[in-house]
Amino acid sequence: MLRAPETPVFPVLRQFLASLLLVLFASPAFAVEEAGLGKYWTADAENVPYRAIETPGRRNGEKVPLIVFLHGDWQDGTDNESQLAGYGNGSMELIDQAIDGGVPLVYAAPQTTGAYWAPADVEAVVRDALARWPTDPRRVILTGISDGGTGVWDTLKTWPRCFAAGVPMSGMTELTGLATIRDVPQWIFHGDRDNDTNVETGYGGAMVGSRAVVRALRDLGGHPRYTEYQDEQHVIWHRAYGEPALLPWMLDQRVRGAPCSFAEPLR
Repeated sequence: MLRAPETPVFPVLRQFLASLLLVLFASPAFAVEEAGLGKYWTADAENVPYRAIETPGRRNGEKVPLIVFLHGDWQDGTDNESQLAGYGNGSMELIDQAIDGGVPLVYAAPQTTGAYWAPADVEAVVRDALARWPTDPRRVILTGISDGGTGVWDTLKTWPRCFAAGVPMSGMTELTGLATIRDVPQWIFHGDRDNDTNVETGYGGAMVGSRAVVRALRDLGGHPRYTEYQDEQHVIWHRAYGEPALLPWMLDQRVRGAPCSFAEPLR
């Protein structure tokens, strides 16, 4: 019985190695590991856990932007680890982009419980980060997904003059209080087929989805930037954080006028 000739080993090995090199060089030049983010807890009564990293490139004593990421409810806890699951739901791509571009900034990812972001806890993390790193209080940007998106809006409403910008994704909020943040720069993201937080009606209560929020802000004279992904559901975050224009837009934002000192709780 005739046997088909065996495929030579070395050509197959060479083909495998060539494919492997192609994959490696096609990957991002930088990919920060979760272990590269230090573990911290705020030095106050809240004792809020958070992970953080400062990207290199700071020169001449400059102060750098602070980006604070608020996770969704399935990452709740106190282990100071779960909030980074799924590469921080894509938000850690901002770190990679900053390192790749030589942009110095601080990224902080706190953790909450109870599927709720208390604005006081967010403020505690901001104050702690401002004390630990050479961060610019005029350039504090909030971003969050799902319940974290709601947390972004709640925190902006609490201190409308303290944050440079907000980037909520797949979130919802009440129309009440939007007038106070009409002029806060916002880039809002949502999927038009969100299967968790309806893009228009939220959960069907007082809180409404991003499309209704954007419409209300514009009716109030605001100019939010809005990206609605067609045929996308709730989980849009890797796509959104991968938008090439997002990080440059965040870095361009600054508080107008005197910054908040965050030296004392603003309750």
